[in-house]
Amino acid sequence: MKFFRSIWFPILIFIAVIFAVVNELPDSPVVQNNPLATPVAINTITSWQPPDTATWGNDASSQMIRYGRDLLAHTAKYFGPRGSIAAITNGMNCQNCHTEAGAKPYGNCLSAVASIYPVFRPRSGIKESIEFRVNDCLQRSLNGKTIDSRSKEMRAMVAYLEWLGNGVPKGTKPEGSGLQDLSFINRPAEPAKGHIVYTAQCSRCHGPNGEGQLTFDGLEYNYPPLWGPHSYNTGAGLYRISRLASYAKDNMPFGIATHENPKLSDEEAWDVAAFINTQPRPAKKFTQDWPDISKKSFDYPFGPFTDGFSEQQHKYGPFEPIKKAKDHAIYYKKNEQSKQSFMN
Repeated sequence: MKFFRSIWFPILIFIAVIFAVVNELPDSPVVQNNPLATPVAINTITSWQPPDTATWGNDASSQMIRYGRDLLAHTAKYFGPRGSIAAITNGMNCQNCHTEAGAKPYGNCLSAVASIYPVFRPRSGIKESIEFRVNDCLQRSLNGKTIDSRSKEMRAMVAYLEWLGNGVPKGTKPEGSGLQDLSFINRPAEPAKGHIVYTAQCSRCHGPNGEGQLTFDGLEYNYPPLWGPHSYNTGAGLYRISRLASYAKDNMPFGIATHENPKLSDEEAWDVAAFINTQPRPAKKFTQDWPDISKKSFDYPFGPFTDGFSEQQHKYGPFEPIKKAKDHAIYYKKNEQSKQSFMN
């Protein structure tokens, strides 16, 4: 009996450690890239093609889906500075960030929206609906105002997003949805180097001063402004340089680069994203963001933070130390919770 009494506590500690390690193993793949998603345990399907618009008829359902697509492709015609419904956005289109109205894989693709929403997102701290997320984009990327979630326009956009994700099983995401993670570089991203990349690769479409190119009628942008008063604000997802760098890597220069055949190196993509997001743009605060500040993204550039790294490093990197510190904090927290649970 003395022997068992002498070893019971080490055995308990050993079991607690094993429990913590097992608890740390991932259950399934995790969504980390989609701007319309948040980390949730889901599976990835590899064979997805956008559904065919030729299947649309003249029935009421098809007309609503068609209208929803037009709202995403030509948002400014309806809600831009000279919009036919309301003048509530900066003149950009949803399509300026979601290529081919969100139907192009690796082009900030919206194929997973219907399958994963509603979903809890740490940025808002709530379980978001598709309608909430659409309005979030209107406020951030289009630097505008929200629309009534019961309006015909919102219902049409949701109908289109559901049509786009038709056939995607609930709780899964197609490969190429959202944005793909870009490998970290082992230094801070450098705006000065990015300026060189921008001049050589981007300025012919987006303009030497990031002003973009309007269509002939002046109602919308063929090529969106990347900074200045008509661009996305500081609350937008693309203001995180990891998101902008990923988009640039897979899609820019427009019409030339693809995911399979990119034209920018990883370093060029990080640097040009840093240059663009160093330029002036509308500043808009969303004070309700990140109610749990420990869950802030590694490249969210506004404090306070719980990891001890500066706003400068959170904006430009290097990001690997931040991510390692975050992973360690998550592991430590789970380990402590496991020990407490076991001891209780």
